[in-house]
Amino acid sequence: MTEAAELPEAPEQARTVFGEYFPEAVRYAELLADAGVKRGLIGPREVPRLWERHMLNCAVLSEVVPEGVTVCDVGSGAGLPGIPLALVRPDLKITLLEPLLRRTNFLQEVVELLGLDHVTVVRGRAEEMLGKITPVHVVTARAVAPLDRLAGWGVPLLRPYGEMLALKGDTAEEELNGARAALSKLGVVETSVLHVGEGIVDPLSTVVRVEVGESPGGVRFAAKRAKAARTSKTRRRR
Repeated sequence: MTEAAELPEAPEQARTVFGEYFPEAVRYAELLADAGVKRGLIGPREVPRLWERHMLNCAVLSEVVPEGVTVCDVGSGAGLPGIPLALVRPDLKITLLEPLLRRTNFLQEVVELLGLDHVTVVRGRAEEMLGKITPVHVVTARAVAPLDRLAGWGVPLLRPYGEMLALKGDTAEEELNGARAALSKLGVVETSVLHVGEGIVDPLSTVVRVEVGESPGGVRFAAKRAKAARTSKTRRRR
């Protein structure tokens, strides 16, 4: 049996990025390196690069998230990018959406342990959440699925004129080009590839930004959204 890798000391950039929440960030990193590995939420080989590749890589997403908005982290897994984002940005209201029970249990433990009152954990698949969670300003995701499929899950959860921010790798431009037809059908009106984390991470974190118009999800989801709204009103009358 291979001995578990040791979590390296937090780099100086982490103190800058997490500020007053640096102690909580350290605690979260420790939980990922221990319980996260034991429960199969993160690979043991990731522990030595936990700060640079995971914690900081996700935290710098905050550079492109507007102030005071609602966020849904789709397929949150071990809480990346949702929890680092929550530690950096207490002004946000964040929902960690994850279908697997062992992961939601871990996320709930982390949220309670770190005292993240602005974070809610919801168990479920994104495609089943229409009408069950309030539409959000921003959907975030990291390493969940190819962009066209990810957009099919995340975009319908947005408010009109909201945006999806997906952390991607070197093939971001290529993936975006291949997904344009699917994105257009989902009501996407603008796309861009951003690079964030200057002076914090190297290489920079790559973010695909997908912005929607007044119909998130496009025509296909308009009827579903209307039905969900009617169902909600009926429930309230009862």
